[in-house]
Formats: sequence, structure tokens, C-alpha cells
Amino acid sequence: MEKKKYNISVEATLEVIGGKWKCVILCHLLRGKKRTSELKKLMPTITQKMLTQQLRELEEAGVINRIVYNQVPPKVEYELSEYGWSLEGILHSLCDWGEKHITKVYGDKFSVLEESILNEHLK
Repeated sequence: MEKKKYNISVEATLEVIGGKWKCVILCHLLRGKKRTSELKKLMPTITQKMLTQQLRELEEAGVINRIVYNQVPPKVEYELSEYGWSLEGILHSLCDWGEKHITKVYGDKFSVLEESILNEHLK
């Protein structure tokens, strides 16, 4: 593996969890193991192709584990790895900042936040 050079360490973080969907996936996995179909239902605007790609990249980075059950039909679940759990504080901070941003821009966060299990703590 070729050694990379970063201008600032946040580049390394964003290389692993950057993009529109990875943090959303990780936030859902904070609540426990999920099958691909469960993640798709929780994130209805993501395409199946993008979800699969993002899951593969997170697994390759060692942030999530892919668990394959030897049964028919095949069953696959995803969970945060021990390394992935080290992102918990970052993910909570991102959510907190997002709530403040939504309130600043829109006033009422409930008018723009979808009803979701991840948003239950806001009530």
C-alpha cells in the first residue's frame, strides 16, 4: 500500500466517512445490526447500487462488519466494528450540529426533519 500524504488529518477522516450516505448508514448502525433491506427502508432515496457501494467501502475501511449467515435464503447483516464504534462521538456531534443548523436556517426543525427513529430524541 502506497503511503498517502494529507494536508490536514480531517482529510483522512473524510476519506473514510465522507460523502452523502456513509454517516447516515453509520448512524443507523449505531442502533444495532441491520440487513441491507432494512437500511434501504430507512434511507428511501438512496439507490440500491449506491447503498451496496457505500457498505463495501465502509467494510473495506474496517468501520463495519459484514456478517453472512449460512442459511437458505442467504442472510447478511451489517454492524459497526470495534473500530467503527470509535466514530460514535463524531456522529453524535454531526447530528447535534445539523439540528442547530436546521433551526438557524428554517426555524422549526420539525418542519424539515423526516419522522425517523433517529430523530425520536428531538420530541
